[in-house]
Amino acid sequence: MTRAETLTELIESNRGVERALIYLDGEKDERRVSYGELYQRALGILFHLQALGARPGDKLILFLNNNEQFLDAWWAAVLGGIVPVPVALGISDEHRHKLLRIARKLGSPYLYTDRKTFERIGQFAASTADGPVFEAMRGRSFFADTIDDISRSGAVHRAHPGDTAFIQFSSGSTSEPKGVVLTHANILANGRGAGEAAGFNTDDVPLSWMPLTHDMGLIGFHIFMFMHRMNVHLMPTELFIRRPLLWLQLVSRKRATLLSSPNFGYRHYLKVLGDRSFEDLDLASVRLIFNGAEPISVDLAEEFLARMQPAGLARTAMLPVYGLAEASLAVSFPPLGRPYRSICLDRHRMGVGEAPPRVEHTNRDAMELMAVGSAIPYCELSLVDDTDRPVAPGHVGHILIRGENVTRGYYEDPAANAAAFTADGWLRTGDLGLIDDGDLYITGRAKEIIFVNGQNYFPHDLESIALRAPGLELGKVVVAGVRPRGAQADQLVAFILHRADMAAFLPTATEVARLINEHTGLEVAEVVPVKRVPKTTSGKIQRHLLEEAYVEGEFAAELAELARLRGAQRAPVATSGSEIEAKIKAICDTELGRAIGPGDNLFEIGASSLKLIAIHEGIDREYPGMIDLTELFDYPTITELATFIAGKLAQPAP
Repeated sequence: MTRAETLTELIESNRGVERALIYLDGEKDERRVSYGELYQRALGILFHLQALGARPGDKLILFLNNNEQFLDAWWAAVLGGIVPVPVALGISDEHRHKLLRIARKLGSPYLYTDRKTFERIGQFAASTADGPVFEAMRGRSFFADTIDDISRSGAVHRAHPGDTAFIQFSSGSTSEPKGVVLTHANILANGRGAGEAAGFNTDDVPLSWMPLTHDMGLIGFHIFMFMHRMNVHLMPTELFIRRPLLWLQLVSRKRATLLSSPNFGYRHYLKVLGDRSFEDLDLASVRLIFNGAEPISVDLAEEFLARMQPAGLARTAMLPVYGLAEASLAVSFPPLGRPYRSICLDRHRMGVGEAPPRVEHTNRDAMELMAVGSAIPYCELSLVDDTDRPVAPGHVGHILIRGENVTRGYYEDPAANAAAFTADGWLRTGDLGLIDDGDLYITGRAKEIIFVNGQNYFPHDLESIALRAPGLELGKVVVAGVRPRGAQADQLVAFILHRADMAAFLPTATEVARLINEHTGLEVAEVVPVKRVPKTTSGKIQRHLLEEAYVEGEFAAELAELARLRGAQRAPVATSGSEIEAKIKAICDTELGRAIGPGDNLFEIGASSLKLIAIHEGIDREYPGMIDLTELFDYPTITELATFIAGKLAQPAP
């Protein structure tokens, strides 16, 4: 591994190394870009950015779905001392809101995207208060799909280890986003620590479907692997979502040794796999599968390992890890070569300072936790009580971290920085945990973050979206992540203050689920009427009390009545007779697992982002190029989609 002190030195020192990035765009569709070619392409793009006016210290928002375009631009920015700011493209208005809020916070950023996405942002921004923010970026935007000449090289800026390398913004969309500032030294220290702990070497073969806007995707499975001079295989996230079985088929074919996935990926893969056999799948090459990014399900890890055992996947390959953006990425790893460990503790004894007793796995109050090891090199962790005093092993405490890999703070956010650090320089992660027999276990989250599909969402963000429903007020809507007994992942549940009958509540429940689904792509498991929203004496909502009541079944009668009312109101499922409408209805019925009516709104009936992607893929097979994924938001019913496509088919070819 190179001993570079900056990312600039890293890419320069690697340009002569015989290794490559391999972009996997399909079963037999791949493109190989050598380290040297990556360097030259980045210099060519830097020339254009500098011609546009970008200078060292300027911010460049990367708003791209294409992995190859993204990494070319990311390294171009690094070489020029320009600070890249990755932002997830997404398919909803809330992603565009987030982009504009980040642009406003950055002041005068440049934007790197494609022309079609840019036009969509402009159309959206024109209808919001952030229209001027977009207009200010118009002359500072560069389009990846318009580059036709990268023969001229930009001027390389000599960075220092303490310079800002890039900024990672939080997943929050409705509220003011927080930007984690990471230096060159932070990232390289974390890469060295992770490499030592995981035994990375040049013979390792990583393969990842994680998005490059996610720290595991960009830092863990690109920068760290690039540091250790591996052949890096990158699969588009959308391709994994559409064809999850292709993931391990490619792993088998490429003899990959390093993988990663949160709960979401394992669950999605197993669901599509079903009872299928996989005689040609050989996973004996896999050395490590990093399991993190959200609370780890022990049951799901066990199910995945058991299902993959006939394909040769070793039990010791599963590596449950803990990390966060503020640590650059990685905080703790378990020892290599050890099967995962877990413990069962009493879920009702998880308060800070408490020592929760062990219980049997079959105990109804058992909370099974996964061991995530100990701190990796160059990073320290400590567990403290509410007064910042260390807690003894076996006691729950707030997790603090410090080290060469830890951020110095958030971008232009003095209040957040003051709250984030202790007097002696430890960073408060917001997570709770305990140490048992040397292993860290994550027990909860003090910040009340909701984890869904490998991403973290803030309750007040989702509540703000729900408040757009008529008649709802602040303090009367509570959104929480709840894990029912036996479930492998958190469910998104909205609790609404309501004291009238269920028939009057049903329209509100439908609208809240539709709003959250449409604006975030998240599927709401239940919208629950509650007669009281529990709060502390200071007025803070006590989410945990509602979560516990839901798990205990206290709202079962109300939910059953709502289900009965929905069934009685369901629209007839007959179509108008149009061939296009019939085909689209067949696709929707198949992907949703039930029959829906031609006038049913996909967002009101809770179609998740995964289901929307599957529906779009089915329509695109029948009517290639007729409709974009984002246009499902504009035409959310079968009838509207059919009318739109019929209109396009009637137009003369250009």
